Amino acid sequence: MELLSLSAVELGTAIKEGRTTAVEAMEAVLAQIEKSEDILHCYITLDKKGALERAKLVQKKIEAKELNGPLAGVPVAIKDNLCTEGMLTTCASKILANYVPAYSAEAVMQLEKAGAVIIGKTNMDEFAMGSTTETSAYGITRNPHNPEHVPGGSSGGSAAAVAAGECFFALGSDTGGSIRQPASYCGVVGMKPTYGTVSRYGLVAYGSSLDQIGPLCKTVEDCAVILETIAGFDGKDSTQIARKDTDFTSALKRDVKGMRIGIPRAYMGLSHQANAGQSSRRNISGGDIGEEHGIQKSNYENGLDTEVQDAIWKAAELLRAEGAVVEEFDLDLVEYAIPAYYTIAAAEASSNLERFDGIKYGLRAEAQGLHQMYKKTRSQGFGPEVKRRIMLGSYVLSSGYYDAYYLKALRVKAMIKQAFDKAFASYDCILGPVAPTTAPKLGESLVDPIKMYLGDIYTISVNLAGLPGISIPCGTDSKGLPIGLQLIGDCFQEKKLLQTAYTYERCKLK
Repeated sequence: MELLSLSAVELGTAIKEGRTTAVEAMEAVLAQIEKSEDILHCYITLDKKGALERAKLVQKKIEAKELNGPLAGVPVAIKDNLCTEGMLTTCASKILANYVPAYSAEAVMQLEKAGAVIIGKTNMDEFAMGSTTETSAYGITRNPHNPEHVPGGSSGGSAAAVAAGECFFALGSDTGGSIRQPASYCGVVGMKPTYGTVSRYGLVAYGSSLDQIGPLCKTVEDCAVILETIAGFDGKDSTQIARKDTDFTSALKRDVKGMRIGIPRAYMGLSHQANAGQSSRRNISGGDIGEEHGIQKSNYENGLDTEVQDAIWKAAELLRAEGAVVEEFDLDLVEYAIPAYYTIAAAEASSNLERFDGIKYGLRAEAQGLHQMYKKTRSQGFGPEVKRRIMLGSYVLSSGYYDAYYLKALRVKAMIKQAFDKAFASYDCILGPVAPTTAPKLGESLVDPIKMYLGDIYTISVNLAGLPGISIPCGTDSKGLPIGLQLIGDCFQEKKLLQTAYTYERCKLK
């Protein structure tokens, strides 16, 4: 039995049945880390000795029947912006280079309660600000499919670790696509739940109204099991919602017959049909989706790569063949999502990062006087991208610009939510790409920050509207780089997403 080829659920079953142990699983992961970590750099902190000790303790509890859940004994990696008691938590920033929390994030505690064994903390963009895991103060992470390319971000270390076999699953955080985009680039499954489903207690905040913790894993089944484990209500996060419908594994069935799936024309670079005197919806009933209805590839715009387009149309065709009703439709306000998102996120970031001043914890620069100490600490501690977003956020919140930018962005956010509400009155879920292209080469995105921001066009609306979204692998391009399919659901409709994603995954495997 090749342990590293197993999914998290398959490994948990093998441990429970006595075909392997938690210790053997951890040893296999650590051996893989030893083999590939020098190239990929998925982790900031590795606790090899502690991981083996925790695995031994968990194995004893499994044998004593004290732990019998699906994740008992399974090695897990944690994104480095989730607090872990007694283990370094840096947010990939120099300003928290020496910070060791006295408590763990609620999601981390739920995993440990279920018997998952923490390996260490994964690399990320500094304070989750970035889309490539190149803004980390501790070095870049590389894509396991091609080390010359980025793994995505900001949860790039978590996605790359799963793809490289350096863990069986990982936790990430998603502010504007930071789980789904690296999942797409690395060819794994990643899910951002409905805002408020998973407690944010212990997550170092970037954009408090947008952040949500979620899983990165190998299969849709893993995703459902992990989400079910971490979604418990704890009361320490005032934005969390007490949900009773968190039995997500009940949605793991191959059945999309009659399900209505919408494909936004703007996501696929298609023109607005209603303006041309045509119906704003168009049923896709068979054949080659897109071309059957006279859509030529020359009509695609917005930088959407042809190979990504083709993969998304083929995925839609598979679901249609399974009995789903697939239609194109017009989703309004897509072009306003990026400016609204970066205005709101930067404003919240400038407020949230105010606490890192050299007084309470983390780096403290030597200086004469209090104000000089503040300036030096923040100048030395924060990287260029974090400084850029703090300055942007401070600007849009400043007197004279608050109404012009921040309040206007909040109004656009509400309008985007209304546009999705209208869409979900007709559709069970929305289908589209995760990113316009496959993973870019290292260094390409940081040259032009605006271009990096534009790469989030398909993911950020989900966070602005508080919706659930999932990325699942749907093929590779001519360079062998993974392509991700995104499914978006209405609030609290994770089960529909998981059922659709599971059906698609089963279709691919048959």
